[in-house]
Amino acid sequence: MTTGVIQIAAAGFGRWKHQPRLKGFKPVTVQYKMKQSLILLTFVLTTILIFGQNIPQKYYDLVKQADSLYKAKEYKKSGAKYSEAFKASGWKGTLNDRYNAACSWALATVADSAFFQLYKLATKANFANYAHITVDPDLISLHNDNRWAPLLEIIKQNKDKAEAGLNKPLVAMLDSIYVEDQKYRLQIDEMEKKYGSQSKEIKDHWKIINEKDSVNLIKVKSILDEYGWMGADVVGDRGNSTLFLVIQHADLATQEKYLPMMRVAVKNGNAQASELALLEDRVAIGQGKSQIYGSQIGRDQITQMYFVLRLEDPDNVDKRRAEVGLQPLAEYVSHWQIKWDVEQYKKDLPKLEEQTNQK
Repeated sequence: MTTGVIQIAAAGFGRWKHQPRLKGFKPVTVQYKMKQSLILLTFVLTTILIFGQNIPQKYYDLVKQADSLYKAKEYKKSGAKYSEAFKASGWKGTLNDRYNAACSWALATVADSAFFQLYKLATKANFANYAHITVDPDLISLHNDNRWAPLLEIIKQNKDKAEAGLNKPLVAMLDSIYVEDQKYRLQIDEMEKKYGSQSKEIKDHWKIINEKDSVNLIKVKSILDEYGWMGADVVGDRGNSTLFLVIQHADLATQEKYLPMMRVAVKNGNAQASELALLEDRVAIGQGKSQIYGSQIGRDQITQMYFVLRLEDPDNVDKRRAEVGLQPLAEYVSHWQIKWDVEQYKKDLPKLEEQTNQK
């Protein structure tokens, strides 16, 4: 690859480069007979969930195929594969898969099937991720449907019930911060497709994001300095993850300041090890060092190709990732159309190090 490298803000799993691990999902199974309709796939969301026993490998294979078809915007073919996957598992599926199905139905403007999935999640699995569903651009086509407001009310009730006993003012503040952090980032992919990654529109959009980040950072620093890194038992899963998100999107000096606090929080059960791993990588790359978990992705501005920024001990990266709850690197980087070949990567590493040093 040639020089002119930029770092992609890979803040979590999956295709959404700025998306944190999606909270509000519990490791339970949603099982029911489906309507005679196709199920479609949206973005691979960011929580990896285990759901039940004796799920055949065929399920995972079909979901992977469905994901690939989704990326190609072949939504109906993807849906057919997703339906096969549910059928292969006795109509069982992760909450992520069900949510993804609803998003894809919405993108395909098949509202009945989208609401079928979403109401099942809300009523049978107590889906409570109100902050995310209200800003998810995949679901925009549903907003004017008379079923949308009642659905949101159920999800809000789930959220209120799940957050009983929490610090409500801080939860509300962090929810608002989360929306501001994600709202404009979730628009980036479509804007890049429409205008190009180097367009004036994208640059102006990033100015808005940077302004929002600055305001969010002031608020989160004030919270952390006063209360410390609070766990989900105080601010809920979303609030807890929002603390990480804002620091992950901050400048290097801020990341370095709060990294030790987050390390202690993980040891005390007040933060996620998987999120800490991402911050560790971000700081390492920012300091000109090698990352540990391979979460930070670079993009060559000339070729527009993505690649894993320089990585320490690539042979054992999956072992390290598994220890903190991250998916295998090959699966993670596939969302940037990167084919992970550790031997080829080691051959390319000196060039990657040179590129990183020239950033």
